[in-house]
Amino acid sequence: MLELAEPLPQTPLQRAAAARDLEAATILPGRAEDLVYEAGGRRLIDGLELRLEAGPLTVLVGPNGAGKSLLLRLLHGLIEPSAGQLHWAGRAPGKETRRRQAMVFQRPVMLRRSAAANLHYALRAKGLDGLPLAELARDWLARAGLAELAGRPARLLSGGEQQRLAVARALSTGPEVLFLDEPTASLDPASALAIEELILEARAAGTKIVLVTHDLGQARRLADEVVFLYRGRVEAQAPAERFFDDPISDKARAFVAGRIVV
Repeated sequence: MLELAEPLPQTPLQRAAAARDLEAATILPGRAEDLVYEAGGRRLIDGLELRLEAGPLTVLVGPNGAGKSLLLRLLHGLIEPSAGQLHWAGRAPGKETRRRQAMVFQRPVMLRRSAAANLHYALRAKGLDGLPLAELARDWLARAGLAELAGRPARLLSGGEQQRLAVARALSTGPEVLFLDEPTASLDPASALAIEELILEARAAGTKIVLVTHDLGQARRLADEVVFLYRGRVEAQAPAERFFDDPISDKARAFVAGRIVV
């Protein structure tokens, strides 16, 4: 076996996760039981059952209006369910679970400051002041292909650049779970590829990824498991290869084949 005279340098993901790794217990698995969300007199999430394990990259797919984005917001604690139970490692969601998660929206929110300062702010907000913030920000900007734009106002970046910055900003804090709501929708191929590479790097470093996408090609490239939502319920949950090769429900089969699901 090859012996190393010196330890290999840590990647930005490993350094960002250092504070998380010092904490006691994982917040995984996550579990939703008979989850319900109602708004405007309509039941948008209807008795949903879901279990999220550490490890596999989970991709949520389904027709428009199935409840995918809404489910992410429920899981992240941005909204409260109308009924049912949501637990992280057997505990009710709260400030601690949200602190160890992050979420990136389809339309990223940029602070009125430079790209680098957006990263600094996120790190301080997570209580990671003890880390070398400037170095960590440089690392993440480089990984997102934004090193030369560190001083540019974030709101003046292109759409693809803003989304890459949003993903890097979320990952820089070392979340245990990262929720991504269509992060590459309407982006150019180069930006989409850069974001997919960041996602795969995060998965390899141990971050649980839960990704919503309408792009079945992207789902095939990235997913370890697929959750198919239909009318606010989990219609199917299976390993990606099984889901795409032999869907376990008629509705999932129609969706994979590109047919309209009603």
